[in-house]
Amino acid sequence: MAILGRIPVEFGAVFPHGVYATSAAEAQTNFETKRQEIDKVTNLPVWVVDVYDADPEAGGKSAAIRVKVMAKVCPVLPEPAWGPFRPVEFSGLTLTPYVEEMGRDNNGNVRTRVAYSFRATGVGPVGGANKAARPAKDAA
Repeated sequence: MAILGRIPVEFGAVFPHGVYATSAAEAQTNFETKRQEIDKVTNLPVWVVDVYDADPEAGGKSAAIRVKVMAKVCPVLPEPAWGPFRPVEFSGLTLTPYVEEMGRDNNGNVRTRVAYSFRATGVGPVGGANKAARPAKDAA
């Protein structure tokens, strides 16, 4: 059996130590059209939330993650708990594995690794109602 496309996963299974958003959600720009990206599956605008994986064994590049959230309006994240860090959870989380080129080794061979693209349908506070994106306070 082949699994094609996005694989649904439980937030706690992927991030058992949680994640911390490091900034507010932003619109994902489509670099060809210079407009906000529209998700091809849901036909909803795509927003990006930068998070840091709290797993003590996730280090370096693998700890900094971008999660794309498909929602009609920009997700509003909870207030920071300390510094810029906002503990959040994602609902409707999916992952899509892909092969990422890491450059070349000393022999000229291409180095690769399996990486994951994360998408969600909602984001909110830990243990809170993170079902769908909530409108921003200043949204018209």
